[in-house]
Amino acid sequence: MGTEQNRSGDRQEPADGRRAGGERVPRAETQRRNRARVLAAARHEFTERGFRDAKIDRIAERAKLTRGAVYSNFPGKRALYFSVLAEDAEQAPADPRPGRTVPDALAALASAWLSPLPLATDGPDWLGRDLVPEILADEHTRRPYAELLALQAIALGFGLEALPPRRGHRLVRVAAAALTTLHGAGQLAVAAPGFADPFDVVETCRGLAGLDLADDWSPPHAGYAPAARPVDAPWAPPAAVDALRAEPVRPGGDGVVAVLGLHRLSAVEEALRLCPVTAVLVTGEPRELDPLVRLVLAELRSCLRHALPESAWPRLSLVHDGAAAVAAAAGVRAVSDETETAVRVRDGRIVARADGRGACHAAASVPD
Repeated sequence: MGTEQNRSGDRQEPADGRRAGGERVPRAETQRRNRARVLAAARHEFTERGFRDAKIDRIAERAKLTRGAVYSNFPGKRALYFSVLAEDAEQAPADPRPGRTVPDALAALASAWLSPLPLATDGPDWLGRDLVPEILADEHTRRPYAELLALQAIALGFGLEALPPRRGHRLVRVAAAALTTLHGAGQLAVAAPGFADPFDVVETCRGLAGLDLADDWSPPHAGYAPAARPVDAPWAPPAAVDALRAEPVRPGGDGVVAVLGLHRLSAVEEALRLCPVTAVLVTGEPRELDPLVRLVLAELRSCLRHALPESAWPRLSLVHDGAAAVAAAAGVRAVSDETETAVRVRDGRIVARADGRGACHAAASVPD
């Protein structure tokens, strides 16, 4: 079989797993290439037709692969769509100009957020235009998405709290209000292009810095929070990547490692108020939900890079633990979207552990 050509005329490896000279390509390499071809084909299909009118058969034809090859890489069209959005978000170029005060940070965030949106009446197609409708269409995505956005607000709010003029005040609700404004602007950019003035949206976000939202935080009530149990065990996690900084990280250090299912992500604040935290994100449905996690974490990294100087970033690492390997190192043998387990790590050893709701605060409350 000869080599194939894509639509631009570039020569591709044949789909049978052999190079042009007949040498067999390793299976893992073939899978990687096929996945990349599916993603590229899907990106064109979703951009041209939108999510609802896109067809797996056409995506397979564009990729010069079989329908079965598409489904061997992605469980369905929605997961494929989320994967395309996640890949684009992870690879998006950035020219961050973070703010040094809370108002300027919120304005910088808004400017960066609005830049890819079709805000003019003749604006280009926006690949993310179908994201919210597709999340709404499936009850299994709504709650994880809400918790992922809560995690965004917590991380952004902690960063804002490190800036003047409101240093030391809780600003998680202000961060949530800014994200709500920007998500709304994104939806209106699709539904009513030309309606929202980008300058007004930026200035609205800037003005949120002055709102008094009675943003208080209280620790979990002692009546329901579990007590941390003393432990003495080695802490030897596998290699991991901090999704916030896109760099290798050794989970834990001296602090709390919180293994959190996608329904429990907002519990991270219960530990982060007290000590550095590595949040290990897990799910019972990784093939379906991991692409959505990747997308929101990439968006969060972009938010922090554009809004905040690195010195203001929270003492938080986020590990997307799709294979639950870090969770296993923390003693969590089976994960679900309701998982909440936290271990306190000190000098390379686990010194305390808590399970269930309130576990994050219990582990973080263990005295040094």
